Amino acid sequence: MWLAYLRYLARARDEHSLHSPFLFALYTQFIRVDNRSETVFSTIRSLQKKLRQNRQLIDITDFGAGSKVNSSRQRSIGDIARHSQKPARFGRLLFRLIRRFDAKNSLDLGTSLGITTAYMAEAARLNNGRVLTFEGCPQTATIARQNFDELRLQNVDVVVGNIDDTLPAQVSQLEKPLDLVFFDANHRYEPTVRYFEICLTTIHNDTVFVFDDIHWSDEMEQAWAYIKAHPAVTVTVDLFWVGLVFFRKEQPRQDFILQF
Repeated sequence: MWLAYLRYLARARDEHSLHSPFLFALYTQFIRVDNRSETVFSTIRSLQKKLRQNRQLIDITDFGAGSKVNSSRQRSIGDIARHSQKPARFGRLLFRLIRRFDAKNSLDLGTSLGITTAYMAEAARLNNGRVLTFEGCPQTATIARQNFDELRLQNVDVVVGNIDDTLPAQVSQLEKPLDLVFFDANHRYEPTVRYFEICLTTIHNDTVFVFDDIHWSDEMEQAWAYIKAHPAVTVTVDLFWVGLVFFRKEQPRQDFILQF
């Protein structure tokens, strides 16, 4: 992964490489900005700090590629909070994207303890929207629900079970197209591509897909290459840790590697 990061550093550019008004505004106003001081984040930060100190053990059900840090079937909540949660900067990025695109119908594939989901839900709440989040582990989902209750987030629905089964079932029942999807579930090629294809069935011109850990493994890099080459995709943005995918028909087909 570190070789991939060195390649990324050598190729990543800033806003001066962007000639598209859409990408320039998105990058300068919503991607490469720091909004950590917003008061809406203070309760999430406090909860995350508390979770990191929680020694309660839970049984882990993992349908994905597993953890590179701790593959044990029993883990403490604190261990999950320290090693399996995305850093807050990515939660804030999702918050900004949901606000920018006025997303009201968002999916989160991979709830874990619900911290990243909470950033999404806070933004969706400001848009009068909801977040549907998917978690394979029942005990982890229980903790996430408790966290949403503590944060008073009433616009989150948690779907528990193997995403291979729950995602197609839920997507087929959606009444409105998807506005934003965060893919952070099974970090392998075939499931990532399959989830992508399932969600493609209900997009619109301004839908945004965000893929986590696109350089996490060879399989994830292969999945990212497949997604970039898909005929429905017009613009991709590689921020190394995450990749953004757009379907805007008015945009020329381009792939960007940008600093983050």
